[in-house]
Amino acid sequence: MRTSVAAVVTLALGLGLTACGSGTDSGKGGGKDDTLVVGATAVPAGEVLTYIKDHLAAKAGLKLEIKEFTDYVLPNTALQEGELDANLYQNQPYLDDFNKSKGTDLVPVVKPYLPPMGVYSHRVKDITGLADGATVAVPNDVTNEGRALKLLAAGGVIKLKAGAGTDASPGDVTDNPRHLRFKELEAAQLPRSLDDVDAAVVNNNYAQDAGLSPAKDAILLESAKDNPYANLLAVKRGHEDDPRVRKLAGLLVSPEVRAFIKDKYHGSVLPATGG
Repeated sequence: MRTSVAAVVTLALGLGLTACGSGTDSGKGGGKDDTLVVGATAVPAGEVLTYIKDHLAAKAGLKLEIKEFTDYVLPNTALQEGELDANLYQNQPYLDDFNKSKGTDLVPVVKPYLPPMGVYSHRVKDITGLADGATVAVPNDVTNEGRALKLLAAGGVIKLKAGAGTDASPGDVTDNPRHLRFKELEAAQLPRSLDDVDAAVVNNNYAQDAGLSPAKDAILLESAKDNPYANLLAVKRGHEDDPRVRKLAGLLVSPEVRAFIKDKYHGSVLPATGG
């Protein structure tokens, strides 16, 4: 994690986070004064938040502090424990699974953009080029593995049993004509695995961190149509109506941010069409 968790904890303790209630009081969470502290992965969430901080926040009367994380667990545990006021990096299926498995009580506020998951390869230029017995690396957490398998099914290289949901696993594969072998890895390790496997299904933020362009480099990319994996701004339950959170939520779906996303990512991240 790029910013020390210990430093965040120290800051939170120094502020005496003892307030309770609806979450509408200023000064809650890890911020100083009325600063809203938001956890995020670097790309695209951190870049989107930095744009807001540099260009929109002051005019909206919002003080924003961004804490960057390099994994998918710590931003949620830090939010649950009050070290953050909000976070931006995850989708609804992941949040639902996290709440269920970790006993957290985190809720969505707004879904500003979709970072499509993609399949990447150093060995083939098209998903249909995967050879018999090819090894495909997939994320090892439940919801991202299910998402990866659904993408491969959409690409026609496997079939999943009817009713396989967001928690689909290799055991739900009913037809595997290429006899693909699945290698489960930490999501952050997937770009580095490309020299060792035939293909890897990589989350958008880790692909861009590794210098990959989802729109240009993916041999198979998620469609935005009926896609449940838009990233969301999350808070601890009861803090949804914090005025600072509402200001950030509005900025995240503003015309300015939609234009920034279109201009910066050129189809590698897709802006929301509504709140």
